[in-house]
Amino acid sequence: MSAPADALQQDARFMALALALGRRGLGRTWPNPAVGAVIVKDGIIIGRGWTQPGGRPHAEIEALRRAGEAARGATLYVTLEPCSHYGKSPPCADAIIAAGLSRVVSALEDPNPEVAGAGHARLRAAGIAVDIGIGAEEARRDHAGHIRRMRDGRPHVILKLAVSADGKAGAPGRKPLAITGDAARDRVHLLRAQSDAIMVGIGTALADDPMLTCRLSGMEKNSPVRVVLDSALRLPRGSRLAHTARDVPVWVIIGGGEAPRAAEDALLREGVTVLRAAQSDGCLDLTAVLKLLAARGVTRLMVEGGPMLAAALLAADLIDEAVLFQSSKVVGTDGVDALDGLPLTALTQSPRLKCVMSEPVGADTGLVFERR
Repeated sequence: MSAPADALQQDARFMALALALGRRGLGRTWPNPAVGAVIVKDGIIIGRGWTQPGGRPHAEIEALRRAGEAARGATLYVTLEPCSHYGKSPPCADAIIAAGLSRVVSALEDPNPEVAGAGHARLRAAGIAVDIGIGAEEARRDHAGHIRRMRDGRPHVILKLAVSADGKAGAPGRKPLAITGDAARDRVHLLRAQSDAIMVGIGTALADDPMLTCRLSGMEKNSPVRVVLDSALRLPRGSRLAHTARDVPVWVIIGGGEAPRAAEDALLREGVTVLRAAQSDGCLDLTAVLKLLAARGVTRLMVEGGPMLAAALLAADLIDEAVLFQSSKVVGTDGVDALDGLPLTALTQSPRLKCVMSEPVGADTGLVFERR
């Protein structure tokens, strides 16, 4: 009777490794999901892989390459259903069959309509045993961007907030203010590295002149695409975002009407990409913005400012995850509210969001909320 339990524990252990490997690709594989794969034979790992930058090679192909001929008769643990369609590369399901694997343990069925169970079916038709669901909950978190883009046509939206003990995000007059400590800032930079794109409103871009890059040592190349919502095209050519657009891409999203030609030409000369989205009541339509980003391949979108954009996304029910870093500092009643026109409890006590984690981050407290 102990054998099934032992086998389940072994499956869970190898899937946990596959999930950890897959997370290496977060922010670097879009529009493809960041998948992890492990090949095991007689309890020994003989191959492992993760989706490579740009989305190819896929994780399964990397693991098979490392395993070589030893893959025959082995078990593959993979965090998402192997693809079954021809894209820029042949189907992974065909490669698995050709390698002679005997079993595939898959965390999730792929919601991509071009796959959607067809990969698993192809493997079973070739006589390969297929088990689905080990590590599914964690896989759904890791693949949240891919799932959201496939099902809803928009990215998974992660709102980051740094707030004082009294719920403020900035000093009076929108003056820069370091609210959280070094540990929280490092965590923010890791979030940036794991995101495909990072988005701010033009108010934040003008007030803070941010870089929005990942500045963790050795991870600078993992900086996300930087997106600015700027309906009137006010981003200055001399801003740090525009000045570094050839190093790390910058997309400025404006309204669908005519933009100031001189301002647009100046940004284009700096290497900025100018995109257009629909407007509603004089403001950019956030749903249209998200669909535009998804159409360009973005699956994981981090939103880092400011209070107006955060409040608008919350009001539109477009926040899938919120990462809140709370300091013990008090700013005072004249400080800038974290959510424009809303109390912080509109997020922390929202019926649409559930707190799933609370932990110390240096001297601050980190809280993670997820869509219910």
